[in-house]
Amino acid sequence: MSTETLRPRPSLGTLLAFVKFEHTLFALPFAYGGTLLAAGGWPGWRTFLLVTLAMLGARTAAMAANRVIDARIDALNPRTTEREIPSGKLTAGQGWLVMGVSLAVLAVAAGLLNALTLALLPVAVAFLIVYPYTKRFTWACHLWLGTTIGAAAAGGYIAVSGQFGPAAWLLWLGVGAWIAGFDIVYAVLDRDFDLEHGVHSIPARFGVPTALAFAASLHVVTVAAFAALPFVTALGLWYWVATGVTAALLAAEHLALRRYDAGTVLAAFNLNMVVGPIMLLGIVLGLL
Repeated sequence: MSTETLRPRPSLGTLLAFVKFEHTLFALPFAYGGTLLAAGGWPGWRTFLLVTLAMLGARTAAMAANRVIDARIDALNPRTTEREIPSGKLTAGQGWLVMGVSLAVLAVAAGLLNALTLALLPVAVAFLIVYPYTKRFTWACHLWLGTTIGAAAAGGYIAVSGQFGPAAWLLWLGVGAWIAGFDIVYAVLDRDFDLEHGVHSIPARFGVPTALAFAASLHVVTVAAFAALPFVTALGLWYWVATGVTAALLAAEHLALRRYDAGTVLAAFNLNMVVGPIMLLGIVLGLL
C-alpha cells in the first residue's frame, strides 16, 4: 500500500490568493463601462451577468496560466517564493484545473452573448495563454499584457453591440496603455532578478529611469484616449470629472516614483486599483 499522503484540497482563500482576485478591479469596471456605452445605459441583467462571468473566467484563466507557467521562476525569486505553487499550497495540476474551469465559464458566457464574441474567443484565449511566455524573449511583454487585458473593455462593448465601434477602440487603447504602464512600474521591483535570470522586461532592458519615462508616456496615452471618448459617444460633465481625477492619480503615481524604492513602487502601483471604479462611476454618471 502506498504511504503517499493525499494533498488536501486548497481552501477558498488559497484559490483567491492564487488568482489575485482583488486585481479583478483593474479590468472588470472597464468591461462594464464598455457594456454601458454600447447600450446607452443599462444593458439588462442577462447581459450584465454574462459579461461578469466572461470577465471573471478570462481573468482567472489568465492568472492561473501565468502562475503555473511561471512557477519555476517564482520559486527562484525571493519576492515570489511564497506564492501558492512554489510554497506547496497548490499543485501545478490544481492550477491547470482552475484554468480549465475558468476557460469553460468564459466559453459558455461568450457563446450566450453573441456570434462575434464567440468567434473572437480563440484569439482571446491565445493572447491570455501566450503572455507568460513573452517575458522569456521580449521586453515588449508589458505591451502584450496591456493589449490582452485592455481587450476586456472592447469585449464589454461587443457583448452588447455585436460589433466594434469607435468607443470600443478608444477604451481598448486607453485601458491597454494604462495596464502596460503600471505593469512596467511593477517590473521595477524585479529588475535585478530579471537581469540575473534572463527574464525580459523594460526595466531590465533599458534601466529604471527610462522604464518609468516609458510608463509615464503610456499613461499620457491613457488620459488622451479617455478624454477623446466623449467626442464619439454621449457623455456628460461627470465623465470629464472622472477623467480629471484619473489623470491626477496617474500624475501623483509618477511624481511618487521619483523615489523608486520597493515601498514607493508598491504604493504607486496600488493607486491604480481605484482607476477602474472611478472611470466606471464617471461613465454611469456621464450617461445619466
